[in-house]
Amino acid sequence: MQNTKKLKPDENELIGTWIEIDGKVIGDAVSERIEFLTENYLEKIGFGAYGAWEILYRDSQDGRFWERTFPHSGWQGGGPPALINLSESEAKAKYPDLFK
Repeated sequence: MQNTKKLKPDENELIGTWIEIDGKVIGDAVSERIEFLTENYLEKIGFGAYGAWEILYRDSQDGRFWERTFPHSGWQGGGPPALINLSESEAKAKYPDLFK
């Protein structure tokens, strides 16, 4: 795993965007990094009230909680992803069933 893709202690959010290249819409480098982190690095804790549209993760390196969402729900497939750092109290309030 490349260290450059790991989350840095001062990072609190990653917001992906879509870009058009040769008539094709794809995720930008931030979207690709979010996908890498959620598939290879972060520990999936569980789903929120909206299923796969909200997933809580934990960084095993520092214990921080991260929520992956798709903030553009009106776009095809929910649009590009976002990965937002949540405090432990925010995570417990939003995902209470995961902390029983």
